[in-house]
Amino acid sequence: MEVLRIILTQSSANYKKEETVLNKMTYPLPPFSTIIGALHSACGYKEYHPMDISIQGKYEAMNKEPYTDYCFLNSTMNDRGILVKMKNENLLSTAFDIVAKAKAATGNDFRKGITIEIINKTLLEEYRYLKDLSEKLTEFKKTRIVKVLSLIKKRKKTLMTKKKNYESKTSEYKLISTREKQIKELEKNIKDRFKEYKYKQYEIPYALFSSLTTSIKYYEVLNNIELILHIKSDRNTLEDIRDNIYNLKSIGRSEDFVEVIETCFVDVVERYEEGMSSDYSAYINYNLVKNKNVYLKSGDKIIANGTKYYLNKNYKIKDNKRIFEKKKVVYTSGYSIEEGCENLYFDINKDKSYIVNFN
Repeated sequence: MEVLRIILTQSSANYKKEETVLNKMTYPLPPFSTIIGALHSACGYKEYHPMDISIQGKYEAMNKEPYTDYCFLNSTMNDRGILVKMKNENLLSTAFDIVAKAKAATGNDFRKGITIEIINKTLLEEYRYLKDLSEKLTEFKKTRIVKVLSLIKKRKKTLMTKKKNYESKTSEYKLISTREKQIKELEKNIKDRFKEYKYKQYEIPYALFSSLTTSIKYYEVLNNIELILHIKSDRNTLEDIRDNIYNLKSIGRSEDFVEVIETCFVDVVERYEEGMSSDYSAYINYNLVKNKNVYLKSGDKIIANGTKYYLNKNYKIKDNKRIFEKKKVVYTSGYSIEEGCENLYFDINKDKSYIVNFN
């Protein structure tokens, strides 16, 4: 069977485990979905092209890299964290200007300037103006708007009572109805004008201000990585991948760049008289390990062991959510096979040979 073999290296990478938060732990090899997504992106595919993947490789070391984590609070706080102004109020990102920082654990006040470090005085003045405006609008509503609306409410009640004294076809009834309509329009106009002014002059500009906190967290980072990928798919897809492989810029994080060492078509076979031991770690289908098709290369037919993972492969959209197909695999090293079976093959060549397990 002819498949596509890709050999590439990375100086560093983090293949993030989805469930990790405080410490962004990494898988020892990229998951199937990561490779499939990267290949689809390199080829410019907008729809899923079915493919099976064999992933194996090795790395020299693992270390932790610190990074600053930004956590936006649910509301803008006047006494804690870091006051920022967003470039876009609909996007929580690093696109913001720092306005001021709270210096103490409690008792800070951005508006009054108590125990804060001012970073941008102009933006801080804008924040204070908006806080003042909010109070003025609240006071105006209490002292002016509420009183006027109360008078309108009484007037409507009076007119409603008067209408009951006339038949609906009389001129007096129609005159009262007209006045009622005018009063209601006035009421609506007052409410709408106040709401619009508050929205444009206060709510829109204030929505750009936000509060965030920062903390130091860590990435687990693999160093000096070598990956060997075997791709099984239809011929057109494999040729697309080969022709576009140098569009593949990174695997893992956007900064985890790749260097493509080799891309070529190879034949994989199910039988090899001598059997084979692997020099690489790999994701091996759990059932192959369970059924003793794969064992430790000590020669004693000991079942291979390692770490069990449920890895994402491809997904379908259901109720606007991604539902991933999971593959149950064992990450293992130092393993051997004597003969191939379903999705377990030998890639035999002069320089180096590989055990290939498609998932």
